[in-house]
Amino acid sequence: MTKNILFIIDELELKYFEFNDLVTNFWFIKEFLKRDYNVSIAVKRDLFVESAKGCVFSRETYLKEEDIFYKKEMHKSLINDFNTVFFRPDPPVDIDYINACYVFDYVDREKTLLINDPSEIKNFNEKFHINYFPQFVPKNIVTSSVEAILEFIEQNNEAILKPLNRCFGSGVYYMNKNDKNLVTIINTMTENGKTSVMLQEYLPEAALGDKRVLIIGEEVLDECIQKLPGDHNFKFSIHSDKYFKSATLTQNEKTMAQEIARKLSFKGLYLIGLDVIKEKVIEINVTSPCYFIREINQHYGIHFEDKIMMHLEKIIQNHIKRQEICLQ
Repeated sequence: MTKNILFIIDELELKYFEFNDLVTNFWFIKEFLKRDYNVSIAVKRDLFVESAKGCVFSRETYLKEEDIFYKKEMHKSLINDFNTVFFRPDPPVDIDYINACYVFDYVDREKTLLINDPSEIKNFNEKFHINYFPQFVPKNIVTSSVEAILEFIEQNNEAILKPLNRCFGSGVYYMNKNDKNLVTIINTMTENGKTSVMLQEYLPEAALGDKRVLIIGEEVLDECIQKLPGDHNFKFSIHSDKYFKSATLTQNEKTMAQEIARKLSFKGLYLIGLDVIKEKVIEINVTSPCYFIREINQHYGIHFEDKIMMHLEKIIQNHIKRQEICLQ
């Protein structure tokens, strides 16, 4: 079995590359190294196309005394030299992010498994495309029209405004029809009616936080964490133990997540984090979803990383089996 893996990580993670149990990518890399995989890392700017082939300048990682490190030497190689690529840089999904995704248009998917497939990430907006599943989502509109946004807020009394290409709650506003700053906020976020945003109806249960429902391939994991609003805030905003509690999936939530998992894994979107309030999906995270491994370990008293690795290795092994069948 080929065990060469490439992780495309965030620039900030490269700058502070050491094991930090808040960072999902560091958990993944450490666990693969413990299982004797060869793990290399790169960032978006290290990706390029040469002679119509997707290529990368990467750095080899290694494990020493329970910490992770990387060698300073950079190696030029084809992306297809790796059996598996984890594409997990953080948003914003700006032009540099999109260009990095384009590189993978020149990668043979029969040779290399892409988790998550950058071409599909490019075509899937974490806010916009919750509407692939209209039966599971709150009432919403996506528009740049100031008038349409004001009408939506007037009809619903309260709403949540979200920019389409950010993460970690950046730029997300609670809107109330009586707020005298409404027009100012809307004009700022839409750049005076030029940039589309999402408006969702406000769900009062948001005061209790949102669940992070975790998916790997077609598997919906039972372990679930509730992210609580920060002090003087309407949303989760601080990654601190104070703002987490364990949660249980309802049967409706599990059924809903299973349907989403089946459809998105077929597209090559294997690692998914659903944000759920009152059995409604408010966001489908596919760029670099956090798996909250440390928090789940603490709340459930388990080694959640082992369960995650079991599912990831199953996906990798299934890909290798398909390769072997094609070669017969």
